[in-house]
Order: sequence, then structure tokens, then C-alpha cells
Amino acid sequence: MNLGVTIIKSRRSVRSYIDKPLSDEIIKETLECGRLAPTAMNLQPWLLGVVTDRDLLKKIADFTDHGKFIAEAAACFVTCGDKNAKYYLEDCCAATMNMITCLQSYGVGTCWVAGDKKEYGSDICKLLEIPEPYSLTSLIPAGYPKEVKVPIKKPEKEIFFTNRWSPEEK
Repeated sequence: MNLGVTIIKSRRSVRSYIDKPLSDEIIKETLECGRLAPTAMNLQPWLLGVVTDRDLLKKIADFTDHGKFIAEAAACFVTCGDKNAKYYLEDCCAATMNMITCLQSYGVGTCWVAGDKKEYGSDICKLLEIPEPYSLTSLIPAGYPKEVKVPIKKPEKEIFFTNRWSPEEK
């Protein structure tokens, strides 16, 4: 198995972190990997940031419905998309996944926390002074894992197909 495949297959959602900051190098490389994600027509309709301030992390966590653990993360990467760009959501998801994969390569755990279509998105954008027409698309709390839980995934026969879906052939 090659290194890229190993990194992707080893990624898990992490919601519990030890108290250890991320290095400036990891933060810079993560944002750079997000910036280099593919986008429709190369529009790059995003703002990519990181929050490391403890007070801001707590406020972000308090706004969310399923991200209370953000308060304990070493950092939280933020992806905001230009709502006027037709494919902003797809583009920002590509940037989010690039950043998650980058962090995994450094042994940093993450958990994708939704932002798009969430009521708290505008509150977080206001808190972080994100200008219009950008809206929150994702939050990526990040830190060194305290524990890693391995989720059960669906078996291949229930989700893979070649050319056309045919459940009878499974």
C-alpha cells in the first residue's frame, strides 16, 4: 500500500484531544493544502482560516449543535465559501478534505463539523468577522488524539458497483 492510501485509510473522526498545540509548520501546510484543492473553473471561492485562541474556540463550540469538543481542540480550521459561486460547496468540501488528509499525515486527529445550512453558521461568521458573501461551510477541529474510535463501515458488497448498480449480482 502506498503512503497516500495509508493516510486516507487510517483517518478517523477524533473528538478527544490531548493538550498539545499544533506547530506553525503544520498549520501553514494544512492551509496550503486547502488552498491547492481542485475547484470548478479554478474559481477558488473560499476563505480558509484557523482559530487557535482558547476563547474563540470555546465560543465556536458553544454555537454548534454537535461540536462542543471544539473547545478542547488545539485548533479549528474554518472553511467559508462565496455563496455567489455555483459550486462553492463542492469546492469547499474538496478544500476541507485536503486539510483533513494533510493533518492526518502529521498524526493530527480531526472531525468534520458541518457548517453549510447550519443555523449557527452566520453567528460563527460574525464572530470571526467573515465578510459577505461568504458563509461557513465546514469546521475542522484538530489536535493530537487522546483516543481514536474505529467506526463500523458498510461492507463493500453493499456500496461498490462497476458500470451499473445491480444488487442481484452481489
